[in-house]
Amino acid sequence: MSQEITPETIEALLPEVAELIVSALNLEMSPAEIEADAPLFGDGLGLDSIDVLEIALVISKRYGFQLKSDNEDNVRIFTSLRALTTHIAEQRTK
Repeated sequence: MSQEITPETIEALLPEVAELIVSALNLEMSPAEIEADAPLFGDGLGLDSIDVLEIALVISKRYGFQLKSDNEDNVRIFTSLRALTTHIAEQRTK
């Protein structure tokens, strides 16, 4: 895509992506409780590989592109809510 992604674009999309994560995983927390730069795995949100598959499915339906399990950038993409949101902003077709 040729659209430039600004920090404002990312900030505006963060709550929407947080809501998708909470909804897709039925988390017992509000989307606002997910810190943008906190790790999604381990000590952060505590997600596992199954959770990532669920999130990837919801993202593909919502934003019109697929997150593939064999993508070597997945570790970077799923580092934090901000990293995931940035990737969505760069790749989205919807």
